[in-house]
Amino acid sequence: MTNTTQDFVLNGKVTLHQYKEGYRMAVDTVLLAASVRGSTGGRALDMGCGVGGAMLCLAYRCPELGIDGLELQPHLAQLAAKNIHANGFEGRLRVFEGDIQKPPAEIEPESYTHVFANPPFMQDDRGHHPPDQSKRLAHVESHTNLADWVQAALGFCKRKGSITIIQRADRLDELMAALGRDVGEVTIFPIWPKAGENANRVIVRARKGIKTPMRLTNGMTLHNADGSYTALADEVLNGGGLYLRET
Repeated sequence: MTNTTQDFVLNGKVTLHQYKEGYRMAVDTVLLAASVRGSTGGRALDMGCGVGGAMLCLAYRCPELGIDGLELQPHLAQLAAKNIHANGFEGRLRVFEGDIQKPPAEIEPESYTHVFANPPFMQDDRGHHPPDQSKRLAHVESHTNLADWVQAALGFCKRKGSITIIQRADRLDELMAALGRDVGEVTIFPIWPKAGENANRVIVRARKGIKTPMRLTNGMTLHNADGSYTALADEVLNGGGLYLRET
């Protein structure tokens, strides 16, 4: 495909075809995949999977986990299917086109051990919207807001399963409010750009239907003062086999 690039993620362990223009995978995608507790097997759902970046990274780290992807934009879903084939994951990974609020029949309620998502992080009435329509759909809320994404994730998740969401740190209050009361073992993992700077991302994981207390972790600093990745960030972004530490 002349309008795509062939890129390599996790230090070459995962092949990823992406469109040259519009939505492209970012660091958030790898961090999300690294934070899903998927080593126990079962089946996971990536809500808004794009071209499949998080699915593929998680599949590499957790070889016993089956993963479905749900994507609203048909051209991204088609490319995700191509990426699944390129990485040899056809038997374990599937992708479906559809809306999180009106999913296809294959995406059944309360059928996933793990549900994870990188919802749009910009509210429709704030900030500068990307001019590219595909990128705008991925980054800016339209017919669904953050609370809708959280409720959809909980709806697809099995009892005692987990949901994992990455979002802007300044929307943590919205995310926590949307979780409601039927969750426990809530783990908050802040992402700091550099030491001494405010967190700009937060990863929140919660389990459905349990009452274990919440934990606020030390999180992870992405960059050293010189702009290079910290040792932990490099291990996560290039190693691929690491489940994010929570100490």
